[in-house]
Amino acid sequence: MKRVVITGLGTVNPLGSTVEKFWENVKKGTLGVSKIDSFDTTELGVSVAGIIRDFDPAEYFERKDIRHMERFTQIAVASAIQALQDAGTDFKDMDPYRVGTIIGCGIGGIGRIEEEHDKYRAKGPGRISPFFVPMMIGNMAAGQVAIRTGFRGDNFCTTTACASATHAIGEAFRKIKDGYLDVCLCGGSESTITEFTLGGFRTMKASTPFDLNRGGFVLGEGSAVLVLEEYEHAKARGAKIYCELAGYGATCDAYHMTAPADECGASSKAMIEAYTEAGLKPEDITYINAHGTSTHLNDMLETKAVKIALGEEQARKVKINSTKSMTGHLLGGAGGIEAVFTALALRDQFAPPTIHYEQPDPECDLDYVPNAGRAQAMTYALSNSLGFGGHNACIALRRWEG
Repeated sequence: MKRVVITGLGTVNPLGSTVEKFWENVKKGTLGVSKIDSFDTTELGVSVAGIIRDFDPAEYFERKDIRHMERFTQIAVASAIQALQDAGTDFKDMDPYRVGTIIGCGIGGIGRIEEEHDKYRAKGPGRISPFFVPMMIGNMAAGQVAIRTGFRGDNFCTTTACASATHAIGEAFRKIKDGYLDVCLCGGSESTITEFTLGGFRTMKASTPFDLNRGGFVLGEGSAVLVLEEYEHAKARGAKIYCELAGYGATCDAYHMTAPADECGASSKAMIEAYTEAGLKPEDITYINAHGTSTHLNDMLETKAVKIALGEEQARKVKINSTKSMTGHLLGGAGGIEAVFTALALRDQFAPPTIHYEQPDPECDLDYVPNAGRAQAMTYALSNSLGFGGHNACIALRRWEG
C-alpha cells in the first residue's frame, strides 16, 4: 500500500480567503461570524452567520464565468487554484487520468433554486435560466475544478450532509493508497446563507461548542481543497509536505434522520478505524478536531464517543477543539476546512481554541482548549465529521518530520 501526503492547501472561509489570512486569524482566536446584511432577517429570528467577507471572484474568473457559476462553485475553484499554487505545480506533466478531483457538497446551489423558483412562480417556466440546473447541482464544484485543471481521473461529489468533505478526503486517500491515482484534489464547499435556508435552521443560537449553555450552531459558508499526493511522487519532485494522511474511517449510525445514536458505537468505530488503519494505538492520539456543532446532543455524544474510542484515561489527555466556534458550521464544507485546521495544527504544533467557552458541562468534561490556542506537542491527530442521516467520517493525520 502506498503512503499519502498533503502537499497543498487552499481555502476561502469566514476567517480569510487565503490560507495565510485564515491561519493568522485562527491563532488570534478570531470570530468569523458577523451580522447578515444581504437581506432582511427580521422575521427569521436569526441575524448572524459565518460570512466570507474578503473574497473577490474577479480575481479568479472572467465576468461571464461569474454569472454562470454559483458561489459554492466559485469558492471551490478558488480554493483549488490556491492549493495547486501552494503545491508548487499544476501537474500538467502527468498523465491526466492519474489526477482526480473529489469535492463534497451537502446542499449545492440552494440560492439559485430559490431565485429561479421565484421567477417561475411570477412569470412562468419560460423565464427559468438555461444555466439553472448546471449551476445548482452539488457536483458542479468538482466538475468545474476538473474542467479548469484538465484532470481526468476520478471526479465526483460526496453528499453526506456535514460529513461530505471528510468523506471526499477519505475516498481520495483510498484512491491514492490503493494505486488508482497519484494525485487528487479533494475537500468540500458550501454556501447556503439564504432566507430559505436560515428559515429552516431558525432555531440556531450562538455557537458555543461543549459549553453548558450551548444552544445550536451558527450557519457558515466556505470551501477548502487539499492536494493529496502519493509520497514517492511528492518526494521525487521535491514537494513541500504538510503532513501524512494515514488513516480513514467511515461508518453509519443506522438510527435517526438527525439525532446521533446515544450508544455512540458507530461514531467511535469511525475513529477506531481511522487510527487503526494508520497503525496507531489510542495513546498515540494527541489532538482531535471535533465535529463540535454546539448542539446539546452532538457535543455530549461526541465526548462519549471519544472516550469509547480512546479509553477514558487517554481521552482526558487529548486536546480537543471545535473550530466551528470561529467559522460557524460550513455543512458540506466543514470537513475540508477542519482538515486544513488539523494539518496546520500539526505543522505548527499549535492547538486552535474553542472560543466562547464559558461554563463547563459535566457531560462534556474533556480538554476543549478553551478560548485561547495552545502550543502543544502533537504527532498524531484525528478530524471528525458527523452528518445528518447518521454518517460518520474520521481521518487520521501524522505530523511530517522529513
